[in-house]
Amino acid sequence: MGNIFSISLSLDTIITRCWDCATGQASYICNLEDNLHALQTELAELKELRSDLMSKVRIAEDEQQLKRLDQVEGWLQRAGTFINDADQLIVQSPRHVEKLCMGGCCSRHPRSSHKFGKQIVGILQEVKDQKQKRDFSDVASKPPLPSATERPSESTEQVGIIGIYGLGGVGKTTLLNRINNKFHDQPMITMSFGQLHRKIGQLRKSRMRLPKVLCKKKFALLLDDIWERFDLTRAGIPIPTQENGSKVIFTTRRLDVCCQMQPNMASNIRVECLPPQKALKLFEEKVGLETLQMHPDIRKLAKAVVEECAGLPLALITIGRAMASKKTPREWEYCIEVLRKSAASVFPRVGKEMYPKLKFSYDCLPDERLKSCFLYCSLYPEDHPIEKDQLIHCWIGEGLLDKHTDLTSTGNQGNFIIGSLTEVYLLEKGPNSDRVKMHDMIRDMALWIAGESKKMFFVKAGAQLKEQPEAEKLEEVIRMSLMDNRIENLTKKLACPNLQNLFLGRNCLKMIINDFFNFMPMLRVLDLSSNINLANLPVGIAKLVSLEHLNLSHTNIRKLPNELNALEKLKYLNLEWTRALKMIPRQLISSFSKLQVLKMEQCDHGCSLVLEEIVHLKYLKVLTISVTSASELKKVLEFSKSCSCTIEGITIEEFINSWSMNILALANHLYNLKLSYVCNVEEVKIASNIIKDASCFQSFRFITLVFCEQLRDASWVSLAPHLECLRMSFCTNLEEIISEEKLGEIAESKANINLFSKLKVLELSNIHKMKQYASMLCLSRS
Repeated sequence: MGNIFSISLSLDTIITRCWDCATGQASYICNLEDNLHALQTELAELKELRSDLMSKVRIAEDEQQLKRLDQVEGWLQRAGTFINDADQLIVQSPRHVEKLCMGGCCSRHPRSSHKFGKQIVGILQEVKDQKQKRDFSDVASKPPLPSATERPSESTEQVGIIGIYGLGGVGKTTLLNRINNKFHDQPMITMSFGQLHRKIGQLRKSRMRLPKVLCKKKFALLLDDIWERFDLTRAGIPIPTQENGSKVIFTTRRLDVCCQMQPNMASNIRVECLPPQKALKLFEEKVGLETLQMHPDIRKLAKAVVEECAGLPLALITIGRAMASKKTPREWEYCIEVLRKSAASVFPRVGKEMYPKLKFSYDCLPDERLKSCFLYCSLYPEDHPIEKDQLIHCWIGEGLLDKHTDLTSTGNQGNFIIGSLTEVYLLEKGPNSDRVKMHDMIRDMALWIAGESKKMFFVKAGAQLKEQPEAEKLEEVIRMSLMDNRIENLTKKLACPNLQNLFLGRNCLKMIINDFFNFMPMLRVLDLSSNINLANLPVGIAKLVSLEHLNLSHTNIRKLPNELNALEKLKYLNLEWTRALKMIPRQLISSFSKLQVLKMEQCDHGCSLVLEEIVHLKYLKVLTISVTSASELKKVLEFSKSCSCTIEGITIEEFINSWSMNILALANHLYNLKLSYVCNVEEVKIASNIIKDASCFQSFRFITLVFCEQLRDASWVSLAPHLECLRMSFCTNLEEIISEEKLGEIAESKANINLFSKLKVLELSNIHKMKQYASMLCLSRS
């Protein structure tokens, strides 16, 4: 007999299992069309998610030189597989749908339809699951510096620690990668800053130091983007020396960190912005040849865009890629026009791609005060040299610096902040030590930050405006800058109840209506300087009851209105170069009881009258003034001895009856001295004990001699060790800058051994009798 099988299943169990199979098979067929629609919807969303993630990864890899995370790479690969599988099933779906009958509940080929329906359900679930797994806070991280193809390499200099420093986005990391290539064929250890920190953290947990291999082998340690001094000894890293041949090379945006890591600045490398030709080449590479050849004008327009990028590689690369899709001259012209205002307004991706990288320097500033002072600099026009002194006094006027401290301490704090911003390249040194400037792209970034953080800036500086601009929501604006425009008349009232700062300098103002200032009760800083056509102030300026800083320099103001005495909080008043100002009401200056700074150099109002009034100003700390006679100079000298006020600048002009002049009483304070039309003065007296006094003339930075026709030598200028600018013109009898007799005296003074060592500007014109010019040049080079 054959094999006998024993089946012990109950009838109920058999019926249940048969029902399950039947209903399951029917479900795959009956729901096939619904599942197909659901798959198409879920698949489209998965594709969008994958595309968005790929964009982030590309930005991280291309722009930030990061490496995608393994989990991100795994998700992308799995998503790609599911997308391919699903696409193939969807392509096959029409012939399976055609087999359905009876309203889609049955199939003419049930086995085939059941199999296909089951596949659809399976891939649908996988697509849903894959979508839910996409939750990445970061998509990439800094990779180990990549090794490149081998290339010939010279032995590096015998300098153990090398710093690479400069502005954010200028190409420091790129240079570090190239240095890494130099070590490709050498038995050295390379490690990024992040890797090093992780390694040290692991070793500290196990109470160990870095591997002893560092002590036994030559190594190269490459640290990217450090923001504080890294103590090699504490980390257990041998100090690189000529003997061990090891190297530590780091990049940083902070000049102070660079100095701390490697005090010998000759061993460090500053990465500068690209010169115009190299900048254009890089930009054209990113735009692409196809776009550049679309129209003959595009190459010309490309140069204008490159100028706006100001040589910053990060900007050239980011904006170059954005311009690659602009194929017509009109598109380029529009982009240039808007780019001059803000890169983010014409290229939305710039705000997401470029500015965050530059903003890291801003984010690392230690406190809100530094951040506010930095953002304040964006009120000035592009490429505008900013006078440190003016900037600091504006900061004081707005209350950004410490209150309830004396002006000297506050000024020192302002200079410290400027130094801190310069060290991280958020500001740059200007042509002279008294000025700074802001890189165009850093300024754009600052305005972007102000907009993103709702700081409520209204900045149209350098926008070539001819009329007073219209704007919405002015009631929310805190700072407004209309500097460097062509506005002639201010005929409409500004309702700005929260406005604290208003820059109107360097316009063509002729008239300001009386009501213009009526609705600015919070205004603290007002700059009307360099409006040479402005002859009258509106009496409505008296409405500015909160005003602390008023700059009227380089205007054609003829008189100050009596109503100004309402400005009880005024601390800073600048009337320099108001040559038309003949009338200041009696007791007006003395009514500014809180005045700390009064600048009246090259103001035609009488010196004696000014001195009479300012003796009553107990808080006055800084004065600049012009004198036109020996008697006035004597009064100024007496004033300087009897009060705590510092005379920083003085113009001495149109002396007629004096043969000699003694300015030594001012020598310890003067920053700027101008002798003009001093016709009869033959010498400036200097006692021998003064020559040997190291503290004398320390503050001098600028000296101008114009039409000093009888002056025969200017030996006294050599006593200024920090002199940066010396201008001499129409000194027709000047034979020597330093006479041989006085040169001997000066040479004996140890305090003046490096004569003219800081001189940056030397202008000599119409000095026909000069015979010791060559000697002076030799001194300036020593």
